[in-house]
Amino acid sequence: MTLPLPAATPQTHLAVLQQFRVIYGTMRQYFRDLEERCGIPGAQMWILQEVQRCPGIGVTELAARLAIHQSTCSQLLDRLAVRGCLVKTRNLPDQRRLGLHLAPGGEKAIAALPGSAEGALPAALAAMPEVALKTLQINLSELIRHLPGRDDAFASVPLAEIVRNEKRNE
Repeated sequence: MTLPLPAATPQTHLAVLQQFRVIYGTMRQYFRDLEERCGIPGAQMWILQEVQRCPGIGVTELAARLAIHQSTCSQLLDRLAVRGCLVKTRNLPDQRRLGLHLAPGGEKAIAALPGSAEGALPAALAAMPEVALKTLQINLSELIRHLPGRDDAFASVPLAEIVRNEKRNE
């Protein structure tokens, strides 16, 4: 028979809440600074950075690299193409496949990039020891399990877009 664990103290609740505030606030500030410097939102900058790393990349592979839904990726690509930052080309052997390349506007935006377009959080996660990362994953899964009204669809939306959409609603 397993005994239930005691509930966390109010001080622990508040300390964890403050940690989430630090994480969210740091990400929000990072993406605001990035957009101010580059003139393009963070999620779109991440796309440009991936296209720079792999010219000719396709939409499906790009969406997988960003861990976002393909339709979300397509919408972001359309915005970048309209801004003159990205060029979509058809692959000669397979005319159905789009290849993505930077346009002059995209090259200019990338040149202004102060660091990683992904943001500070992916870099911080990548720097963590594997055991700490797995522990964090387990604990966050438990937290998410207790969230009322949780929406798992957010898992496929870049954090920069979530922060940006929140900024528009202020």
